[in-house]
Amino acid sequence: MNQKYPVHGAGVGLRRSMIAALTDPPPSQIGFMEVAPENWIGVGGLMGKQFKELTERYDMICHGLSLSIGSPSPLDEAFVHRLKRFLDEHQIKLYSEHLSYCSDDGHLYDLLPIPFTEEAVHYVAQRIQRVQDILERQITMENVSYYAAPGQQMPEIEFLNAVLEEADCKLLLDVNNIYVNSINHQYDATEFLKAIPAERIAYIHIAGHFEEAEDLIVDTHGANVIEPVWDLLEQTYQRYGVIPTLLERDFNIPPLAELLTEVDRIKSIQDKCQIIDNKSIQQVS
Repeated sequence: MNQKYPVHGAGVGLRRSMIAALTDPPPSQIGFMEVAPENWIGVGGLMGKQFKELTERYDMICHGLSLSIGSPSPLDEAFVHRLKRFLDEHQIKLYSEHLSYCSDDGHLYDLLPIPFTEEAVHYVAQRIQRVQDILERQITMENVSYYAAPGQQMPEIEFLNAVLEEADCKLLLDVNNIYVNSINHQYDATEFLKAIPAERIAYIHIAGHFEEAEDLIVDTHGANVIEPVWDLLEQTYQRYGVIPTLLERDFNIPPLAELLTEVDRIKSIQDKCQIIDNKSIQQVS
């Protein structure tokens, strides 16, 4: 395993409907799994036992839904303390969340964009630092898709990098979100990718989306990954080396065997880029 990363290979998001198919026999191509902790905290009985068995078999990471790091409301520290107990109990390798917000006085049931401003950088970084203090671990923030940029004072990439630096946190690099935003906001996806600080990347997400119009893509995680996004993933490996990558699929979930064909595609690109990388190292030596 590459010690630079807490997990390795290709991963898949765990859904309860998959559990039976994942246990007999366990698919060899899955290197790690990802769960939303909100869906598993406090779960007992047979489902809790099955989840525990999976955490003992696979490296497990968490991708949260409700931290709402950019919310104007106070941070829900009671939730963060519950989260800490869950992460520790199940030896979760990594915890990530969205660089957005989803609550104010109540839950808003969507990921809303944080204004790209200097004030927001300081506000969000302070809240991330508080979460890291409670969890006693560095957390990972995801670059998100967004459809409006209210009060924007700086480019998305500048805002993202400023938060990562000030909060001293890691990055969940979502290549599909880069592609979606590049279409919706008309920027160059490759140039955005080049500006990512390599040392901050913890792992990668790749997913499908819905094309509403030529200039409007909706990030749904409900379809197969398209070729331009696969190409962007390969560009990422070529630039930064092979990085653990997780396939996201949140609805229209096909049978596991079909889902694993895209996991195999991730592994194929990883193997290809690893071979190229190894040849380059040998030539330098």
